[in-house]
Order: sequence, then C-alpha cells, then structure tokens
Amino acid sequence: MDGRRRVLSRLNGPIDAAAIFVAEAPGRLGADRTGVPLSGDQTARNFDWLLSRAGLTRDDVFITNAVLCNPRDAAGNNRPPTRSEIARCREHLAATLAIVRAPLVVALGSAALTALDAIEGHDLRLARDVGRPVAWQERRLVALYHPGPRARVHRPVSDQEADFEALGTTIRESGW
Repeated sequence: MDGRRRVLSRLNGPIDAAAIFVAEAPGRLGADRTGVPLSGDQTARNFDWLLSRAGLTRDDVFITNAVLCNPRDAAGNNRPPTRSEIARCREHLAATLAIVRAPLVVALGSAALTALDAIEGHDLRLARDVGRPVAWQERRLVALYHPGPRARVHRPVSDQEADFEALGTTIRESGW
C-alpha cells in the first residue's frame, strides 16, 4: 500500500464530536481520491443519507478508518484490508481514539470491529449485535453495517435506515 494517499485531516470532523465512526478503509473512487473520509463515491452518498436518518451531519461526527490506505487487489480494485494491514494501523487508530474522546464509537462493518477489538477486546459480532451499544474504553461501542453497496446484500437498506435512526435516538437521549 506504499504510495497510497493516507486519509486523515481536519475534514475527518470535530474532535469534540458526539460520535466517532470507524469505517474500513478509503475507497479507490472515493476517499483515496478526495482525501476526505467516506466521500466522493456511492459508499459516501449512502453514508451521508444514513447519517441524515440519524438526524446528524458530518459536522456532528468524526470519521476515520480502520486502515488509512486503500487496499487493492492485483487488478487495482478495492479489497477488504487484511488482518496484518489492520494491525499495522492499530496504533494510529488507538491514538485517534485517544484524541477524539467521543462518548460513542460506531464500527462500520467487520473490519472496523476487528480493528477496535485489537485495541481493546469486545465481544460484538456484526450480524448478532448490530445496533446494540456495549461498554468499551469508558464509552459506548456500537456495530453497524458498512454503508457500501456490497453490505446491502447482508443488511437491506431499510434495516440500515432503521439502525441509523435508532443510533440518532440513542445520541439525542444520552445528551451527547
């Protein structure tokens, strides 16, 4: 992944955000090109729409990735990050979480859950625990499906919409 754009800037969001969203990795057609997390592609459009269902905007949240470089296959297409790539970015993600002390950490997909588990263990599993906040690092951790088009095979858009609406309710009721 040498030579790939790393995505981390003030455009990730405010450090005093109500929630920090941890996605998988910058997408080839999106954040790897724009330098802005979850931007410039269909995944970004899905995320922005889902975020609006929670009553939130990008100004309310901080967004980062489990892996800061875009992992690609031999054909140059996006691929999921490997465990070793996640491990190499672990310290950076841990440092980001130490700076952004949002009371709610939202893992978008299984790669994000794996990365967060490497920082501090948890027992969340995406399919089993989607939307269920648990105590983690003196805050709450919740797993949601990644907003990418492929995730809709596993979690229909209507269910993802309901997940984000519930997330918004949790944030508002908690006063974050």
